[in-house]
Amino acid sequence: MHALSRQQLILLVLLTLVWGLNWPIMKIGVTGFPPLSFRSICMWLGLPVLGLFLVWRKVPFRIDRVHWRELAVLTVTNMFFWHTLAILAIQSLSSGRAAILGYTMPVFSALLGAAWFGQRLAGRAWFGVAAAALGVVLLLWHEVSTLSGRPLGVFMMLVAAATWALGTQLMRRTRIAHPTLAISFWMTVATTLWMTLLAVVFERGVWTLPSAPIWGAIVYNAIGVFAFAQVVWLMLARDLPPIASTLSVMLIPVLGVFSGAWWLGEVLHWQDWTAVVLVMLAIATVLWPARPASPALG
Repeated sequence: MHALSRQQLILLVLLTLVWGLNWPIMKIGVTGFPPLSFRSICMWLGLPVLGLFLVWRKVPFRIDRVHWRELAVLTVTNMFFWHTLAILAIQSLSSGRAAILGYTMPVFSALLGAAWFGQRLAGRAWFGVAAAALGVVLLLWHEVSTLSGRPLGVFMMLVAAATWALGTQLMRRTRIAHPTLAISFWMTVATTLWMTLLAVVFERGVWTLPSAPIWGAIVYNAIGVFAFAQVVWLMLARDLPPIASTLSVMLIPVLGVFSGAWWLGEVLHWQDWTAVVLVMLAIATVLWPARPASPALG
């Protein structure tokens, strides 16, 4: 198992807290406010902060033209699908359920690694995949049976998670010989323009001034998510093996579920409790390090 440095451990803890608490905050942000516009404003405010951070760290912004095509692929898979579908889905789902579904990403990543990148998937990982699938079925069943949400939201979150998993795999294998901060900056620039275009096309007729709680959610996302958490995740995804972020990934949906219940009064049904356990079990079986092989005798 890769030994984490003190700095990496601190970043993982902060990443877990910021992303875990962000699910109910996003729910507040899109309640009564156009979701694509909410995301766009967050990104426009977070982008200059990220740019100033690069200037402060003296990180060059330049990305050689030979890498632009790969940068575009990384942007689409890591950001376009995730930010578009997740912010739309959370309108019709509780923040906790959106978090559970979004963090099926490591399971999708393991499956993609085995299918496309030649990574060996241990036998116990198949048990984890089955557990995650059962958790998703439970949530989908509740959405359909009670009509408390929209099944489309479940499907959008799953597509977002699967695409993000592909992006994470590609990020670990990138050939772009430039700092991750610079890559993240230009990915964020492109995604900001993309989200703004969608907001103008689909939400221009329902634009309103954000209320004070929505402004709070916007500032939190701008600083905490886009200028910090997103960059930290890309750095860890590029520099560390998947196992290094196991604990963080497992705790983020748990924080999302219980902070949503505490903060927003979201009612937790038995399907939610069971899905949390199943998804955590799935992530653990997929990412937990295998025992080292016993040395041969003789």
